[in-house]
Amino acid sequence: MPRTTRAYSISAESIAAERERVGGDPAKMDVSNVVKLDELELRDLGPRDVHLRILAASAEHNIDHAATADTVNIAEMRGGRIFPGNSALGEVIAVGDQVTRFREGDIVITHCNGDPDEYGFPLRIWAYDMPESTGWYAEEAVVGDWQIIPAPLNCGLNLWEIAALPLRAPTAYHMWRRALGMYRLKVPRERQAVLNVLGFGGGVSELFLQLARAEGHNAFFCSGSPERRAALEKFGVVGIDQKAFNRFASDDDVKAFRKHVREITDGRDMHIVCDMLRGPVFAAGLAASARQGVNTSAGWQLSQVLEYNTTILSVKQITLDHTHYETIQGCWAATELYGRVFQPTIHHEIYSFEDVPRAFHEMHENTQTGIPIIRVAEDLPDAVSGIVGES
Repeated sequence: MPRTTRAYSISAESIAAERERVGGDPAKMDVSNVVKLDELELRDLGPRDVHLRILAASAEHNIDHAATADTVNIAEMRGGRIFPGNSALGEVIAVGDQVTRFREGDIVITHCNGDPDEYGFPLRIWAYDMPESTGWYAEEAVVGDWQIIPAPLNCGLNLWEIAALPLRAPTAYHMWRRALGMYRLKVPRERQAVLNVLGFGGGVSELFLQLARAEGHNAFFCSGSPERRAALEKFGVVGIDQKAFNRFASDDDVKAFRKHVREITDGRDMHIVCDMLRGPVFAAGLAASARQGVNTSAGWQLSQVLEYNTTILSVKQITLDHTHYETIQGCWAATELYGRVFQPTIHHEIYSFEDVPRAFHEMHENTQTGIPIIRVAEDLPDAVSGIVGES
């Protein structure tokens, strides 16, 4: 008998209806009208499959893009409906007869590398643009054993903090090792040992800067959220209030930001910048970049197209790096840094499973004080009882 589970979906029909309601402006959409509770039929357990009970999940910005179709209408491209969810923590409740790495009762985290290329990097993302894939804003899931990693329950983080990291930690890890490697190709350590590193915005940048601080570099976090700046300052990261520069709405705002950066870096500027490579922060990040600097991004937000002055970047020898997501091996490696380096900032409310649409609406409105976490399972296994934080 087919097994069904409650799961959230995004349909092209719901997107179209909400787009019509707001006159076609994605920024005005209420995402809670698009992300809807649905039923998903799980596939039969294959020999290399694992059946999971989802305990908690992290809300991710790619769901906002799917729900607003602000870059591409991924639900329409996937046949009219997707079941999203790229980041989760779950309990193994059954395994296929060829699975040897996991067993019933194990607590695991997911990754979203859906279709590795010949070098291990994803061509597509699981539960987003990978055909036939279904995600983890669901009560249960069946996945291949290659899609899960043992959860580091003894890392010092609580359950919700661990649930915040499966997508963000590999992304930050990937971006940092690439950006640092590119910079070191141009400027060896003996010429510039300590770097100035700037991050804009949210969870990936926070982790990126924690990596920079752990390796002895100066780190700066530009955010409009005082709560998130305060959280990073505990790790020695210098906060910059993005609102003080009107979120870089004009050229004068960008110039004022550049002047401020020069002052707080003793005229050295930023050697590595982590941003979206899109929207107003792109110009600010480039303006703040030092000679030989590297600007790296994994963002999709705001636009698929950007413009910049190639002459100025050539003279300054700035490298722009577009990234996507880590290799599967890189996801395992990033997990080793949970608690040691990665200590995420969590939104003050842990959302219930029924509150998933509201969680995404509040993410769209940019009102959350940290990474939003969804508690999917009401009853949690004994294996995690000692690390359940406040909910």
